[in-house]
Amino acid sequence: MEKTNFSVGLDIGTTKIVALVGQKNEYNKVEILGVGKSKSLGVHRGVVNNITQTIQSIQQAVEDANTNSGQQIDDVVVGIAGQHIRSIQHSDYITRENPESVIDEDDIQRLIQQVYKLVMLPGEEIIHVLPQEYKVDGQGEIKEPIGMHGGRLEANFHVVVGQVSSIKNIGRCIKSAGLNMANITLEPLASSEAVLSFEEKEAGVALIDIGGGTTDLAIFKDGIIRHTAVIPFGGNVITEDIKEGCSIIEKQAELLKIKFGSAWPGENRDTEIVSIPGLRGRDPKEISLKTLSKIINARVVEIIEQVFLEIKNYGHNDQKKKLIAGIVLTGGGSQLNHLKQLVEYITGMDTRVGYPSEHLAGNTQEAVSSPLFATSVGLLMNALEKVPVVNKTEDAPVETSSTQIEKDNKATVDISKQRKSILDRFGEKLKEFLDNA
Repeated sequence: MEKTNFSVGLDIGTTKIVALVGQKNEYNKVEILGVGKSKSLGVHRGVVNNITQTIQSIQQAVEDANTNSGQQIDDVVVGIAGQHIRSIQHSDYITRENPESVIDEDDIQRLIQQVYKLVMLPGEEIIHVLPQEYKVDGQGEIKEPIGMHGGRLEANFHVVVGQVSSIKNIGRCIKSAGLNMANITLEPLASSEAVLSFEEKEAGVALIDIGGGTTDLAIFKDGIIRHTAVIPFGGNVITEDIKEGCSIIEKQAELLKIKFGSAWPGENRDTEIVSIPGLRGRDPKEISLKTLSKIINARVVEIIEQVFLEIKNYGHNDQKKKLIAGIVLTGGGSQLNHLKQLVEYITGMDTRVGYPSEHLAGNTQEAVSSPLFATSVGLLMNALEKVPVVNKTEDAPVETSSTQIEKDNKATVDISKQRKSILDRFGEKLKEFLDNA
């Protein structure tokens, strides 16, 4: 077998669990070696509520990925989401003993550690503290204070909070499935890596990831994450509404949503009817597509309005905080017909559907390029960050130009601590919780 430097992204969702095996090709694109997918049992709105069933679902997805890729999977990068994740904005400061000395990494770490001491609700822990803008002796809008002089160092922080028990339960499931967790990261951040461009993050953009159990929001401005939120509704609630409204079983409701569903009722005429087979010889049930669209529209409007409220809470109406790049929709729910038009109508913001295909090799199967796999691709990209590119002609790994530049610079200045990616910082803190479980 050809020697490969592969990695695995594991997306533990409410409706599905996906194990994506991949490697970087010679063009630094992600080449998918194998996909494993299983129905997610034991996860409700992003939170594990049945350990045994979740373990079985993980094992099935990994086993499929093993078979499809021909690789033995041991290490995985895991995504975490769920209704227990929330974010707050916080400002804090430290007074430096010697204002004449330059501000260094230790000063920033001391300020960050001070924020970690904030008192949270019972069972909650701060899982990430991300500095946004700094102030030095009252001088604001500083992105990088290292090297400056000053006595008072202030910063605005984006603080992400979660339930420790929920995080630890995911860790237990991974270990019990016989896997090693190489890293763990927030799913909205993983999705953003897969579908957002650097220019969009710089201009200001809201990523809305509509999953089965939850809808995740991540807002970026000036290249920095500014706000995250989890709305405890997703595609499953729409399916449930169709099931109740049309008096049919869940499987039929899901098929109706995918094949004939529309978020815009005006698109369907009253005469358009779909026939559903009756149960155990009963007569078929006829359902008007206009009625179906009205049911879907009511729930989708509720979800989008909640997301838009979060965007307004961030301060989108403020000219300085304006999201010029608008909204990017991704996740399985983003494939609903006419959803883009409805989101633009409700929010008045430019909207597009985000596909992870930009980072994937040209020979990738079409299914993996869909928004459904955005989180999985983002997790795989995170896993591959530390893996060298494979040279097809030789077995030796090829160093990318960025890796070489990093090595050259290391002799003069070590900036690794300052330049850690957001995903890495999340992963380190979350792994601390799991190691102490």
